[in-house]
Amino acid sequence: MTREETISFSEPLVGLATRGASTRDRLRALFDAAVDAVSAARSMPRNIPTSQHGRTAVIAVGKAAADMMGVAQSRAANPLPGLLVTRHGHLPTGLAAWPGVETIEAGHPYPDDNSVLAAQKALAIATQLEAGDHLLFLLSGGGSALLAAPADGVSLTDKQQVTRALLQSGATIEEINCVRKHLSTIKGGRLAVAAGAAKVTTWIISDIPGDDPSFVSSGPTVADDTSLEMAREIVAKYGITCPEPVMRALKDLANETPAADSLGLAGCDTVVIARARDALAAARTAAESHGYRVTDLGDQLQAESRHLGASHAALARRLAQDGHARAIISGGETTVTVQNKAGRGGRNMEYLLGLAIALNGAPGIFALACDTDGIDGTENAAGAIITPDTLERARAAGIDPAEHLTSNNAYLFFEALGDLVITGPTLTNVNDFRVILIENERPEGKD
Repeated sequence: MTREETISFSEPLVGLATRGASTRDRLRALFDAAVDAVSAARSMPRNIPTSQHGRTAVIAVGKAAADMMGVAQSRAANPLPGLLVTRHGHLPTGLAAWPGVETIEAGHPYPDDNSVLAAQKALAIATQLEAGDHLLFLLSGGGSALLAAPADGVSLTDKQQVTRALLQSGATIEEINCVRKHLSTIKGGRLAVAAGAAKVTTWIISDIPGDDPSFVSSGPTVADDTSLEMAREIVAKYGITCPEPVMRALKDLANETPAADSLGLAGCDTVVIARARDALAAARTAAESHGYRVTDLGDQLQAESRHLGASHAALARRLAQDGHARAIISGGETTVTVQNKAGRGGRNMEYLLGLAIALNGAPGIFALACDTDGIDGTENAAGAIITPDTLERARAAGIDPAEHLTSNNAYLFFEALGDLVITGPTLTNVNDFRVILIENERPEGKD
């Protein structure tokens, strides 16, 4: 496959002159079904809550913020003023401006100056609300970096350094966000506290395994059960060297997250409106419609990416022995312990490379792994696809699969083969989506 044949939303798969193209079609169809099921249009409630007698403001933050804001404005009886904060490049082309809504694009996965500005704007909106007013907070993954309000004495550079170290350490997202909450003046429920007596409604598209709302984007409006002591233990567990201001902040009791009953925080209305299990359910229905027997491994897998890939290879080999066409689906957020800080990859691509190496060309087994937000790691691809001849094609091109895995260069591996899945921002985010297709015989009438 050539570079020009790299898979994308704008280029249909049909007609690609590659072995297994029909299965590639099905892999992408399953991914598209999963993403569509957790879009803002499908998941947001029809009725938009507003204040009966006071003001209503809306703040949308995260990779799905643009779509969530658009749906809220289209369904509200009157225009709602507020703030939209999303990752650079995650605003649709030609997005209409809404009266009274400020839009900010900020840094991800590392906060930037716009992240600080966005946090300041969000806190300003919240603090201006009074009893009888209503704050509608629309949250999706990515907000931990997009809203950066460093704790007293901690600089943006300090937060960038700690974030980078945490993301490269192999820590889980819950562990990473525990630390983030205690280095912030907006996370861990503090935005809701800033809203005082105003009613706060939070709707969440969850990218967290288990869907604990307090960890989605570090929970700016949700009560936190973690502690400074837990944050310090996480830093020590992964051997992270923090700047001195960060260590001081993690020992300062002023940075403990607010108690749930502080200023009515416990009374905030929080609803998770879309989650990974919704995406998996849609993919399951689609796979079954194509005659596959589905094995659903759940939406909470968090192992090291390459190790999970090897484990799934063993499962696929075993299931392939019964002669049935099968689909193995799973979600969650795997981890990558980065050895080569200059490497180019992503957790889904590392999973696939580990899977391909372990399968070693096993016949009839194909797979796709993508991040549902359209960006795996920091690259421009959502993920990639493997086929039974992935290793054969790589070696014929002089590409060493094991070396690329060891050096955290899975992106370069799949880019060279033309097997990247490039979607652009999907404007939603429920984390990783993985599917393995075992192409044995399907019932008559199923393609």
